[in-house]
Amino acid sequence: MNMLEFWLVVLVACVAIELFTMGLTTIWFACGAAVAAVISLFLPQGYLVQIIAFAVVSIVVILTVRPIAVKYFNKDRARTNIESMIGKQGIVTGEIDNLQGCGQITVGGMEWSARSIEQEQKIPVGAVVIIRAVDGVKLLVELEQA
Repeated sequence: MNMLEFWLVVLVACVAIELFTMGLTTIWFACGAAVAAVISLFLPQGYLVQIIAFAVVSIVVILTVRPIAVKYFNKDRARTNIESMIGKQGIVTGEIDNLQGCGQITVGGMEWSARSIEQEQKIPVGAVVIIRAVDGVKLLVELEQA
């Protein structure tokens, strides 16, 4: 297998993986492989130049194009179940006490373990809280201000 064939195999593999995953992970390497394939046409024995071109182009594309692409491709992405909880209100059903490591809230009819963002604060049963973050399977909440 000559270097042109090698780079074309890498290019096709990266594009195929990207088509299956749609995760914007391998397309950047496909760009690097395409540039290396073109260089292999002009410098068939320039292995080091091809490898350096592959690495440099891949890194430059990742650092420059990826942030823009992620912004546009993910703008309509639905947040996952737990991500969608951030900003919602919940009702405390079991006193939240970080020191004792306990606390439960109900959000949308579902029961969740919860901890207070304020380490020393206890939140009583019946209080309304706002979900501010997620830590594993626990919701981090703060008391809603009246």
